[in-house]
Amino acid sequence: MQQSKILTRSIRIALFAPLALATVAFADTLPKIKTDSAPLVRNEQNSFAPIVEKVAPSVVTISINKQMRIGNRGDFQSPLGRLFGLPTPEDDSKKADTKGARKKLMPVGMGSGVIVSADGYILTNNHIVEAGDELVVTLADGKTEYKAKKIGNDPGSDIAVIKVDASGLKPITFADSDLIKVGDVALAIGNPFALRQSVTKGIISAVGRNETHISDFGNFIQTDAAINPGNSGGALVDTEGRLVGINTAIFSQSGGSMGIGFAVPGNQARSAMESLIQYGKVQRGFLGIGMQPLDDQLARDFKVPNKDGVLVTKVVDGGGAKKGGIKASDVITELNGQKVASLDEFRNTIAGMAPGVKVDLTIYRDGQEKKLAVILAERSAEGGILNVTPPPAAVKVPDVLDGVTVSDLTPEARKQFRIGDDVQGALITQVNPESPSAEAEIRPGDVVVEIAGKPVKNSEDAIKLSEEVKMNSSVRLLVNRKGTDRFVVVVERKDN
Repeated sequence: MQQSKILTRSIRIALFAPLALATVAFADTLPKIKTDSAPLVRNEQNSFAPIVEKVAPSVVTISINKQMRIGNRGDFQSPLGRLFGLPTPEDDSKKADTKGARKKLMPVGMGSGVIVSADGYILTNNHIVEAGDELVVTLADGKTEYKAKKIGNDPGSDIAVIKVDASGLKPITFADSDLIKVGDVALAIGNPFALRQSVTKGIISAVGRNETHISDFGNFIQTDAAINPGNSGGALVDTEGRLVGINTAIFSQSGGSMGIGFAVPGNQARSAMESLIQYGKVQRGFLGIGMQPLDDQLARDFKVPNKDGVLVTKVVDGGGAKKGGIKASDVITELNGQKVASLDEFRNTIAGMAPGVKVDLTIYRDGQEKKLAVILAERSAEGGILNVTPPPAAVKVPDVLDGVTVSDLTPEARKQFRIGDDVQGALITQVNPESPSAEAEIRPGDVVVEIAGKPVKNSEDAIKLSEEVKMNSSVRLLVNRKGTDRFVVVVERKDN
């Protein structure tokens, strides 16, 4: 034990002794150090500071406060708790009052916003606005605060507009986001993790991303500029400091940036904003069709040159298509003279148009090209998901459709499978997994609406029409799945 103390003491001496000697050796003068105090000559190659100075005053912090129930102890959680993964207060607003409990506005998170007018209109994300009961906007100086009121929000595009009672604010300048290209430099400005006015740089990684499932409508811009929680609603700008997008979401397996961020294009955000300010909602064009993409088999069956275009599976009441003469089984290949590249792009383009606009469509019907003019109606809320569990029923369908069992759509079956009264057909109850129908992805719970272009009203019709086509090498079905009509081609299997 004594030996340990000595050793420790010896080590301390060894550590401090050189310091004492070094003190004696210090020189009276310092070495000459070469310095250049001239400011950096900034240009596009070595600095983005001029862009940031231009844009930063237009980007704000949005603090999100929510009415929460707290106990007698006055428990309160900092917003940093939420941002850094600590527990947050439980939202008990829908629970019964407990003894001694009271409600209090409490911070639950932070986001970003972009000033678009000098008199206080601010563009941000819907998921920020809908999360709070009170929104507090802090300007870029970090000191000036305003309570904001909600002007309108649109879940379909994840865009919202709020307003503060102020004047003389510095609005951002919009670019034409349709003109950006993959590879363009982009800067993201916002408030990640409550770190105000953070700036990251990257490029435009992709445009027209519509398979993200972030929102119902939107061809998102993808960027590798780092975007993190709190950046939502902030600005994505080009190298002239013009707004090209509203930062909205990230793809992440860690919760932080992985180089894949998404922004609502500036043109789309502006259109939604103007509609929200003017009408209190986003007005979207409505063609009124169910549709599906084409594959090679469907393109051959519907006699179209290639699989570019969308296949109309249903024409609904209240849309422009019915009045314009569109029919189920039509293939739409052009919209206003432009080829239809994908279903999502076509849907979003239509939704981006105002109700009452006339569109020119090129379609193929029975192998013949036709031109039609359609006046768009206004889109309303849609929805409905049903879960299907096959009932016990057994009527076997022959030959090319062999392996499929159908039953009638009785009132009990409709109730069990939540099938609307407007759907007519034969309910598929079983599909042999080794059958051609299974290969065509027909499932129990689908309703056969047509066989080879002829309507099916019940299981008897399905059997009769199946007999008519049983010698065919392929047969086209129109099936209704979870409320959506879809064409399927069943091809006879050629076993070796």
